[in-house]
Amino acid sequence: MKTEQRQAIEELVYRGCLALDRGDYEAFLALCTPDFHYTVATYSPEIKREMVWLDQDRKGMETLFTNLPRHNSDHSPLTRHATVYTVDADSGQAKVVSALQVFRTQLDGGATELFAVGRFHDTVALDGAAPKLARRLVRLETRQLGFGYHVPF
Repeated sequence: MKTEQRQAIEELVYRGCLALDRGDYEAFLALCTPDFHYTVATYSPEIKREMVWLDQDRKGMETLFTNLPRHNSDHSPLTRHATVYTVDADSGQAKVVSALQVFRTQLDGGATELFAVGRFHDTVALDGAAPKLARRLVRLETRQLGFGYHVPF
């Protein structure tokens, strides 16, 4: 893989975080392929099972983003910090693993706290003019988020 291609893939991950931090869901979806798929999952040792908290195709994500203002949500801003660990390209796509930390800043008082930790497992399409997200699996370590969080990581 060329250095420029890896840099473009890393920038895709970082631009996605910035778009979601701003609540610019159109900009986030513009970084995705038409057949984009998004999943948030974690393993629960208490029930000894995989838990899937969100599983949507692109159309489902568009509906989720459209309906967010109607949800009873915590409006404290989230700040996503991703660090790309690995990029493995093969036949028109790349598999990308990134560390993810999500911070929440309270609206009442402005205190910032670590909110969630996990990893992005992305599949990136490389067959267009620029890399695009084809699939994102957010695998969380954090399993207690409280109520009112419908915004994807």
